[in-house]
Amino acid sequence: MELPVFAALSTFLVILLAGAALFLYLNSREMLQTWRRRVEGHTTVEADGGVSGGFAEQVHAHVRALLEWFAKFNQPSSVDDMRATRRRVITAGYRGAKAPVFYMGTKLLLAVLAVAMVAMIPAKALGFPTATNLIIFYLLAATCAYYAPSIWLSQAIAHRQDALLRAIPDALDLMVVCVEAGLGLDQAIARVGEDVKQTHPVLGEELNVLALELRTGVQRQEALRNLAYRTDLEEVKNLVALLVQTDRFGTSIGQALRVHADSMRATRRLKAEELAAKLPVKLLLPLIFFIFPSMFVVTIGPAVIRMVRVLFPALAGH
Repeated sequence: MELPVFAALSTFLVILLAGAALFLYLNSREMLQTWRRRVEGHTTVEADGGVSGGFAEQVHAHVRALLEWFAKFNQPSSVDDMRATRRRVITAGYRGAKAPVFYMGTKLLLAVLAVAMVAMIPAKALGFPTATNLIIFYLLAATCAYYAPSIWLSQAIAHRQDALLRAIPDALDLMVVCVEAGLGLDQAIARVGEDVKQTHPVLGEELNVLALELRTGVQRQEALRNLAYRTDLEEVKNLVALLVQTDRFGTSIGQALRVHADSMRATRRLKAEELAAKLPVKLLLPLIFFIFPSMFVVTIGPAVIRMVRVLFPALAGH
């Protein structure tokens, strides 16, 4: 048996045995928890007479346990890296206590699955690679799969921040109306959070979290700083600084919010104009390499073909 085929077969068998062992471990763990609940008398029965928790809940429990197990081998190297990972996950909208653990476990799990998929590809399809090339294929697959969640998380953060930037000026206008109608700032935040929940769900979720923090007794300045930490937006940080300063010095909240909403609209308009000004430069290369050649072929091509048909026979006869 050739070395690449033997290496691929060995890798496949190792991954298969590891997956089987992991499945048996998780299954035995689930059975142990089930028997423990039965002994303690905590088994609940649903309305249809079955045990609470269906097949979907069991699958979710197994997946969560699997991700936690993989996360043990893919922990951040330092406390700063751990804090940065947790902040990125929170900014993307995942506030669960185990969300960073699931994120790190997903990265390692996808890398292992990518290596397993490459190992299951027949050696003939890969051109009967050597051992070095096979290792390179494994490394490339594992690297791409490992960093795929990071790319997805960056896209999720950008999408969420863009939704917040689009929604904040309208929410500030509603907040100005609430404040000028006689509501306090805390009540205005809660009311606006409920009103914008349908049209701008991302901002409504953030404002509802802020309102819940204020209701539970968190100081207003700390709750506002938590909002800036969760969103990680410069515009929200400026808004938080404005609200903190207004609360400290007792100035008009309505006027300050109106001015800030107008400035955010002006900033968004300037960014749109900047993007529009960059558009001709970005279209230059596609025009030169794709559109202009096609236009030349369509407009000048027939004339060139006719000239070749007429002139070449004449020159040959001369």
